Amino acid sequence: MGVTLGRIGIWRAAPAVTEEFAVELDRLGFGALSIGFSPPGDLRLVESVLDATERLPVATSIVNVWQVPAHEVAASYHRIAERHPGRFLLGVGIGHPEATSDYRRPYATLVDYLDELDAEGVGVDARALAALGPKVLRLAGDRTAAALPYLTTPEHTRQAREILGPDTTLAVEQKIVLETDPERALAIGRPPVANPYLSLRNYLNNLRRLGFSDEELADGGSDRVIEALVAMGDADAVAARVDEHFAAGADHVSLQVLTAQDEDLLPALRTLADRLL
Repeated sequence: MGVTLGRIGIWRAAPAVTEEFAVELDRLGFGALSIGFSPPGDLRLVESVLDATERLPVATSIVNVWQVPAHEVAASYHRIAERHPGRFLLGVGIGHPEATSDYRRPYATLVDYLDELDAEGVGVDARALAALGPKVLRLAGDRTAAALPYLTTPEHTRQAREILGPDTTLAVEQKIVLETDPERALAIGRPPVANPYLSLRNYLNNLRRLGFSDEELADGGSDRVIEALVAMGDADAVAARVDEHFAAGADHVSLQVLTAQDEDLLPALRTLADRLL
């Protein structure tokens, strides 16, 4: 892969990403910043983060192929890669039918988009693909440098590695709550999972494949569902979940740190850096 991701990174939604946040991640030694949701096609946020930092790789997680034409994101990629060689991984994905009115032929649309990136000179080693199900995981292995599963478990990581084989980078997202009180941890972890993910077809289908019943997935998710998708507890508990992903075949784990509303994220990041890096 043209971009080297460290073992532990941080995932954060684009509206919450600032240059100052990225600089702190860089200072703490995290292996990458994954910018969530679909940023505009000019990718100015990616560029500003790279300009502000010295070594931190950045990935988009993801650019939505329905929202940004391939030629537009390719032009942005080349502009950024020229300024910051080896530090930007272009992650793309199909999004969700609930969010896109023209959600037709999703697999063929992904293939066409990757074909256009080929034509625009964005090589396989420069790009990654959001992937959950077997068909798109195989596409990620065939046509990109990395698969980016989101809202998954170590068991999914094991299955994904089997499908991808040994050569494709497997970079998984893992939600965490640094809170030792179980009830409080569940209260923090459940809402970001329930809304919107437990109402989105792609994620529900993946969770069913992992053995969760419709009853467990209803009404905001059972405790078992939330505990499977969100690592909760102290830094050692988070480290144990991260180790499960690595044992299952992950190359990179991107932590999405969930906190109570208006709680400062930086203390949690420093605790994680001390324990995991």
